Amino acid sequence: MTSLPKRALAIIAALIASVSIEAAERSIYDRPAIDRIAFALYTVHNKTLKLTAQFYPIHDHEPFRAELQVLRNTDWITVDAADIAYPGLTAAFRVDDWDDRRSHPYRVRHNGTAFYKGTVQANPHEQDEFVVAALSCNSTKPAHGGDLSKADIVANLTKVKPDLLFFAGDQVYDHSLHYYYWLQFGRDFGDLLRNTPTVCLPDDHDVGQANLWGASGIRCAERDGQAGGYYMPPEYVKEVERAQTSHLPDPFDPTPVHQGIGVYYTHLNWGGVSFAILEDRKFKSGPGPFKGNRKGRADSITEPGYEPRDLDAEEAVLLGDRQLRFLEHWVTDWRNADMKCVLSQTAFAQTCNYSGSQERELLADFDSNGWPQSGRNRALSVIRKGFACHLAGDQHLGTVVQHGLDEWGDASYGFATPAIANYWLRWWDPKQPGGNRRPGAPWHTGDFLDGFGNKITMHAAANPTATERQAEGKELSTRAAGFGLIRFNKPKRTITFECWPRNVDITDPSAEPYEGWPITISQADNFPQRGKPELPKLRFREPSQVVSVYDKAGRVVSSLRTQGDTYQPRTPEVDSYRVVIGEEPDGQWSRTLTSTYGNRTVIDVVREAP
Repeated sequence: MTSLPKRALAIIAALIASVSIEAAERSIYDRPAIDRIAFALYTVHNKTLKLTAQFYPIHDHEPFRAELQVLRNTDWITVDAADIAYPGLTAAFRVDDWDDRRSHPYRVRHNGTAFYKGTVQANPHEQDEFVVAALSCNSTKPAHGGDLSKADIVANLTKVKPDLLFFAGDQVYDHSLHYYYWLQFGRDFGDLLRNTPTVCLPDDHDVGQANLWGASGIRCAERDGQAGGYYMPPEYVKEVERAQTSHLPDPFDPTPVHQGIGVYYTHLNWGGVSFAILEDRKFKSGPGPFKGNRKGRADSITEPGYEPRDLDAEEAVLLGDRQLRFLEHWVTDWRNADMKCVLSQTAFAQTCNYSGSQERELLADFDSNGWPQSGRNRALSVIRKGFACHLAGDQHLGTVVQHGLDEWGDASYGFATPAIANYWLRWWDPKQPGGNRRPGAPWHTGDFLDGFGNKITMHAAANPTATERQAEGKELSTRAAGFGLIRFNKPKRTITFECWPRNVDITDPSAEPYEGWPITISQADNFPQRGKPELPKLRFREPSQVVSVYDKAGRVVSSLRTQGDTYQPRTPEVDSYRVVIGEEPDGQWSRTLTSTYGNRTVIDVVREAP
């Protein structure tokens, strides 16, 4: 009999929760006609503005069409009109020949009664510092702070005024009601989105799965996704991607994948920083077909006694050939850019080894981009050619690592941001201290092999504290939640990573980021090539030249916009290489040069006329 009151209380609690949800849904869905437009996302790339307006439900005889207007002098001028797509209720606007030299007030107009205003910012290419605000993993679970206001984040970023917002994934955690929770996301962050260029990448939860191995868009019969593919119908996936990515620059190759699902991997050039936007889930193979005779789950290993090298599969896909071709093109495209950065959903390594609780050791996590190892290595071997860093989310744990391929620290730095609201705690807590740690650094930093045998150098990890480990169900301040700021200093060619907790005023001089941050690196640290052979030193008449090095097979070795008026490229081995200096259409200087150790030759570069 003692169980009856508990059961009754549970039923009452469930009814109250149901009523609360219904009331919340009504508050979002039942909007007056003058408030029909929810929020907007935009980017500007190569003088093309793309802006997507998100609408609340359209009622009665209201039109499924809207206009984009720009304020010129005192008049609102219509610059584009677009249909409102259903399902999802988005209108995608495009304006070519956009004047990005100055800011433009804009408004979205619907039915002559609803207006949504914002500002398309001027291109900040002349600023010395370009700031990215990076966020991910927006849990809606009340027990984990998901129902709490995001006002602290909005207040901080309003003060910082980042040049780009990057939402790396899991903007929506509900697996069946993307539209409703996407509206809620817009209500939380709309005051930032309306005035700031934004990159938004859908991740697994956004498309209705706890983990996603997209397998080029095939259908997956099970929601766990381990066989590879998408569980939700393709129209649902298309709706999600239309809402979250249709404002991005045009895809590099728009050819759809299986089931007619689109692609959005692309290039964004803004403020003197060139961003490669990747889809590291869509093409990735599921682990199920590669499990072999291994016991246990296909998606993770929690028991020791396995050989990491045996987990690799040369034929398993990570980014896939299409995105690798895109990256090979992107690393040599330096038009209007001083620095490069890759944006994707998750890290190119396993950067946590405890998941869910401090007692649940996760030895190998196939959801991470540490697997497949061959695919991970192919991706990083291209990314580092452009001296690019990498920004991601997904892990619920703020970390900065430097990746290694042949040696520790010979590839790009990666910053995975903490969760906005942390539904699933994770830790990086190795059993042995890291190798080659910096003096005074925590023992969980330094050189390690992740669960797949990948070389990583951990520089910082925002682990939940001992108190937080015991505070199951507590809210934001006890769950290592937060966000990242990334500062690109273009004159100095440096990158600074900052990792901030929730509920602090980061402009307060006494405010402190998570332990281990900030971290500042040189652009060149993303491909250091220590001790490698050198080509002759190149001396330029004008500074900041683009120098691309190709091997005998015509493959890119490296490409960089230099700092200053001299540059001495390094090569993988002693050999002859073609060195190309300059950008189209300004004319190029091209020579075949030989690398040696300790090369002291100096060449004065005289650019040919176009």
